[in-house]
Amino acid sequence: MVARKFKIVAGTLLVIAIAAAVSIKVLAGESLSIATSSVSRSLCDGAFLSHVDPDRLFAEEQLPNMRSIGWALHYRVDREKHEVRASVLGAFGARAVYREGLGCVLVHGGATLPESAGFKAEPIASAFAEPGVVEPTDPVLRQVLDHAFAEADPSQPRLTKAIVVLHDGKLIAERYASGYGPDTPIWGHSISKSITSALIGILVQQGKLHVDQTAPIAAWASPQDPHHAVTIDELLRMDSGLPFDETDGPVNPMARMFFLENDMARYAATVPLDHPPGTTWAYSNLGYVLLARIAVNAAGEGGAVDAERLVRTQLFAPLGMRHAVFETDLAGTPVGSSHVYASARDFARFGQLYLDDGVVNGRRILPEGWVSYSHSQTLKTGYGAGFWTNLVNEGSVPVWDAPWGIPQAPKDMFYARGAFGQYIVIVPSEHLVIARLGISLHAGTGIGDLVAGVITALHHQSQP
Repeated sequence: MVARKFKIVAGTLLVIAIAAAVSIKVLAGESLSIATSSVSRSLCDGAFLSHVDPDRLFAEEQLPNMRSIGWALHYRVDREKHEVRASVLGAFGARAVYREGLGCVLVHGGATLPESAGFKAEPIASAFAEPGVVEPTDPVLRQVLDHAFAEADPSQPRLTKAIVVLHDGKLIAERYASGYGPDTPIWGHSISKSITSALIGILVQQGKLHVDQTAPIAAWASPQDPHHAVTIDELLRMDSGLPFDETDGPVNPMARMFFLENDMARYAATVPLDHPPGTTWAYSNLGYVLLARIAVNAAGEGGAVDAERLVRTQLFAPLGMRHAVFETDLAGTPVGSSHVYASARDFARFGQLYLDDGVVNGRRILPEGWVSYSHSQTLKTGYGAGFWTNLVNEGSVPVWDAPWGIPQAPKDMFYARGAFGQYIVIVPSEHLVIARLGISLHAGTGIGDLVAGVITALHHQSQP
């Protein structure tokens, strides 16, 4: 009897061990596929959209986070096919393909590429579209930019790539790292969330959406589904109940959605809620991918044509964002959480729209009150409805251990923020917009010193 029990226990343990080994192998394989997908897409955008050296980009952006497998990573840039392939020891291959006007997209298996809809609307000329780099004339402001580009600790470089300063709607200063310039599209990361919020605002202005309506997502249509009660407002504010999606190692919901799924919104809609809607704040990439899907559906039939028409003709063209691209997934949905590429001037143009209360060239494209709504506080946090605020001085963003705001900046400041040091800072009291872009993998971006320094320089200029 004892021997029989021993055999049963041993057999059970063996099954568990085999299952665990298979699970570990699957997770390891997914992790490596995520790594190669990240490399191929980033370098594809670098080579064909930003036109920066892919080897330099790999060394600055990708390799520091992949040192354990960096020796085994291989990538190949095919300039004839406009694609980049990456692999680990010849396995776990990933392929990203560039399409004119749409940027790069990961192609999994035999999936079909969505073609460009061909909307090449001429951007409206901007008042600060100077052909050359505008160097600051004020010596104090020049020193501020010198400091922002300086590397105090080479072991933890800031790698600032671009800074643009607008004051009273005029371009008064800009600077770029070598290999970058006024026309270089740079990855905005989660600045894209603020742009997605603006797309929702445009559709609210047009009467096609309302922030208080339940999210029009087909998979959530059943009243018995806990997701059914989630509103557009809650998705914008990140209190929808969707989980914080960047935890649990490399194979988390965010990474799976970005790098393993052809239809990101369809996947995001399947992720269970962690909390009842409206009760808990949790940073959510999933929610902003769903918002992009909602926006495209509201704008038309929901295909790639509608996505391109919405983004280009309703936002980028009116603002004169000449070098902006909102990349899509294979389903043709803009990656609303994180995949806008634009020049620093373009990002500053977007910030100016919010400084001007949603009006550009005398035309209102955002509803009255939308700008205030976008940076109104959510559940006592430092987040609004697509923008970060400077209203919380204590505590830090959950999990990240980073401050909610920018302590050196005025209270009325609000901002768009992306990973690795991407910022669009808007300071209404100073009539100021600052765009700062870089590849700052470490904590010290210097954004607080930059904002405070620019304001000091402006006050210095105003003195008699």
